[in-house]
Amino acid sequence: MKPDNWTRRDMVRTTAASGVGLMFPAVLRRRHRLFATSTREYSQRCIDLVTGSLVIDMLALLTINGETRDRWGPSLDGFNAADLEEFRGSEIDVFHIAAGVGGRSAEAAHANVLAYIGAYHSAIANRPDVFVRIDSAEDLDRVHGSERIGILIGIQNATHFRTPADVSLFHGLGQRVSQLTYNSRNAIGNGATERVDGGISDFGVSIVEAMNEVGMAVDVSHCGDRTTLDACAVSRQPVLFTHSNVRSLAGGHPRTKTDEAIRAMARTGGIMGITGVRMFVKPDEPTTIEHFLDHYDHVRDLIGVEHLGIGSDIDLHGYDDLPAEQSERLRAGYKDSYAFRDKIDIEGIDHPKRCFDLTEGLIRRGYTDDHIRGILGGNFARVLKEIWDA
Repeated sequence: MKPDNWTRRDMVRTTAASGVGLMFPAVLRRRHRLFATSTREYSQRCIDLVTGSLVIDMLALLTINGETRDRWGPSLDGFNAADLEEFRGSEIDVFHIAAGVGGRSAEAAHANVLAYIGAYHSAIANRPDVFVRIDSAEDLDRVHGSERIGILIGIQNATHFRTPADVSLFHGLGQRVSQLTYNSRNAIGNGATERVDGGISDFGVSIVEAMNEVGMAVDVSHCGDRTTLDACAVSRQPVLFTHSNVRSLAGGHPRTKTDEAIRAMARTGGIMGITGVRMFVKPDEPTTIEHFLDHYDHVRDLIGVEHLGIGSDIDLHGYDDLPAEQSERLRAGYKDSYAFRDKIDIEGIDHPKRCFDLTEGLIRRGYTDDHIRGILGGNFARVLKEIWDA
């Protein structure tokens, strides 16, 4: 009989260690299946690392599928036991749920972001059995092993900051990360696909200073090159690339970062989360998990493994599982320079247990256990705590 405080992670560890096929049938050579419907196997070392680590995905929406969103409802009343088991089984402790919320004006963006954050407040309040908001270092320390899913509120734009005072307002509402721009230009700076590569404006400098003051992380994942470098020069706190990739490996894709920018980010003490978005990883086919892992190796060799993390840029199932109409609508919202191909996701890291595949890949590449724990979430946790405590 299981003790009263038995948890899902206890079940994983006990089943794997004993070789008894209760939830996850064990196979020879201490490799184990985590999918009831798949023959994919993971090593005991991989399982121990993922289940024993704080796992943070610094860009992972709860869902990108409109049909799923409708089924859940605005207060997540439709979020059922199967959904919960899928999320818990992912072993992702913290989801940074930033979306590119904006508007035709700063006033419209302000109202839209208020509504976006309010919807998450409502959902978390309605389902405290499932979700917890991540506001502080203490929240990060408590969420692993709590059986609840951490929601880190961020926005992939900063158009809603009409004045520097708005930074404090939204921080008070729970926003802990803000991208300065999305792909296009705003009053702060330039996005990655803007025609002209301008830098941060005087107004933008005041916004970055206000973010530093209240302890809100500066994210430049979608920013243009000059804006990215300017942010690293202006910010007194670490600058994040929550979800990006290495330009030299991605055929020059504008949504990736140059080595110059990666070095500048490292000098601030920041972290780079690597995405599995196919066209950000490699410009042609085949594009595999090994090419994805090349981005981790490149950043490690360039600035050190302590600057690496996860920024998947998908939900648990990825873009290629979207209904055709939703997929077409998503693709239509971006410039041709995004260079979409038939598939957006990379096989092997496009499913709920992708952190196990990443970890197994890092093991193959010779990363130590401490390195892997840092990549899974320790590095982002360390730097977020530094920013928030400031």
